[in-house]
Order: sequence, then structure tokens, then C-alpha cells
Amino acid sequence: MNSTIINTDNLVKTYRRYKKQEGIRGSIASLIKRTYEEKTAVDHISLSVQAGEFVGLIGPNGAGKTTLIKMLTGIIAPTAGAVDVMGYYPNDLKNEFKKQYAVVMGQKSQLFFELTVNDTLRLFKEIYEIPEDTFQANKNYFVKLFGVEDLMDVQVRTMSLGERMKMELIVALLHNPRILFLDEPTIGLDAIASKQIRSFLKEINEEKGTTILLTSHYIEDIKTLCRRTVVINHGAKIYDGATDELFDRYQRNKKITVTYDSPADHTLRASAHVNLVLNEPYKKVYETPKEHAKYLFAELMEHEPKDIVVEEEEIGIVVERIYHEAGTVCEGAACAEDMEG
Repeated sequence: MNSTIINTDNLVKTYRRYKKQEGIRGSIASLIKRTYEEKTAVDHISLSVQAGEFVGLIGPNGAGKTTLIKMLTGIIAPTAGAVDVMGYYPNDLKNEFKKQYAVVMGQKSQLFFELTVNDTLRLFKEIYEIPEDTFQANKNYFVKLFGVEDLMDVQVRTMSLGERMKMELIVALLHNPRILFLDEPTIGLDAIASKQIRSFLKEINEEKGTTILLTSHYIEDIKTLCRRTVVINHGAKIYDGATDELFDRYQRNKKITVTYDSPADHTLRASAHVNLVLNEPYKKVYETPKEHAKYLFAELMEHEPKDIVVEEEEIGIVVERIYHEAGTVCEGAACAEDMEG
């Protein structure tokens, strides 16, 4: 039976920001009296995560996702509310607590670029005081899992972005953390590298039982890995429930991009359900409700395109739709009932 590993109750984080009018006059006025404004980054979020869960955390830029992760890891202190992670108050920053979680941020590396991979892993072994037998077992497991045997004696700074992200994950998982916090781990990666990273994360969650919280703007990351998704906007939680239900309900359109070897100009039979987003001689981009996508796809194939790509709506669009239509904070079945009502 799973136990609660993360619990927050009405968690709040506000920042006090200095505002200054433009120009020299504004600078002089600020010497006499400074003006401040308060910005609420996280607004009364209550969240409970069970051990072994893989939870997606989504929302537009500035929604408060990264701020929430920073409070859960003790990097910043909450302004108000209660937070408990593995029985600890994160901001106490006790060594016993810090040794039980790991953080990987797609835009911030924890690797030492001048060292080789082997030396980097050995350094983290000492930092986390990992016993030699545990270190060797974990190192061998992850090196084989990620297929990076030929990179172990390579200097970190010479590796590609995808290779470095694999190393970031190995370093993060070397000490057997109970929780792995991932903030945009696939940002900037190509399709192949992203797919590999998703496969590795799924295995780590299932085989090791590692609890994972993932923030991502890539729908494929969330839909492939997370059975549960939490949506945050303007610092508030507006959805907490099944990922499939979320996207079935609010991801309503598909984008279809078609390219041709020669100029194309044809009228669509299904035009009533299609929005032509881009119309160029060699390239067309259409947007259509997902229930009509298969008909549009079939019709486009009749004109022998060079390539055709079907894409889901971006997370930002879906989240904006959820925010405007839900109107209230939602959780699971209760959320669905509120939305239908």
C-alpha cells in the first residue's frame, strides 16, 4: 500500500518586487520613497502525492510550477501554508532530507564540464557518501540502461545536449533518491533523444519505484509518462486528476501540416470543419476538430503529398481553455462534475 510522500496544505509563495519609474526622475524619486508590489507565485496549493506516483505538472510560463518545485526541495521557503516531504520540512535543509531526493532542470546543469563522466560520478559518490558497492551497482545499472558505455571516459563539455541530459539523470539517480523532481528535462532535445529519455524515466519509475514529479511543455512527455496531471495557472491549482480525462476533454483540435513536391491548389470536401492556418504553394497547415482529423487526413492523402504531420494542440492552449472553462479549482471526479455542470 502506497504512503503519502509529498503533502502540502494551502501553500503560498509571494514575492515583494521593487518598481521604479522610467528615467532619471524616477531614480531620484525612488531614493526618497520606494514603491513595491507583491507578486503571488503560488496561491494556496494543496497537493498530496503517493510514493511511486509519476505526476505531471503543467501550466503556462510563469504559472508557478518551478516555484512549487523549489519549495518542495527546500530551495526557497514558503510564505504561508504547510509542506511535508518524506516527513521533513524542506526548508530546514537537513542532510538526511537532501540525500533522499534529486532535481534535474533542463536549463541548469549540475555536471562538471571539465571532468570526464567517470570522474563526475566519482565526485557525486563522495558528496552523497554512497557506499562503494552501492555506487558500482547503480553506476553499472544506469550506464547499461542509458547505453552510454562509450562515453564514460569522455569530457562532459564535449558531449551533445542529449548525451549530457542522460548524464544529468544518472548523476541524479546515483544515490537512490526516493523522489525525482524534473523541470523541463527534454527541452531542446530532438525527437529521438526525447523518446529515449521518456523510456528511461518510465523504467526508473516502474522498476525502481521512484516517485517522479515532471514539469514539461511537451504534451508527449505528459501523456506518455503521467497517469495523473496537475494543472497550475496564475499560481493556483485548477485541475488535479487523470491525464487521459484532461486531454480527452480539453484537447479538441489537431494541426495537420502537409508539404508537396510541386505547387498544390485544391479544394477540400471537408472544408466546413477545417481552418487553413498557412497557405503556401508547397506547404499547407490545417487546424481541425480531432473527431474530423481522420477525414481530413484521408482526403489530403488523395493528393499525394511529400510529407504529412499530425500534431496535438500545445499545452498552453489546452491550459488556457481549461482555465477559462473550468472557472474553479478541480480535483478528479468532482472536477469533471463541476465542469459538466
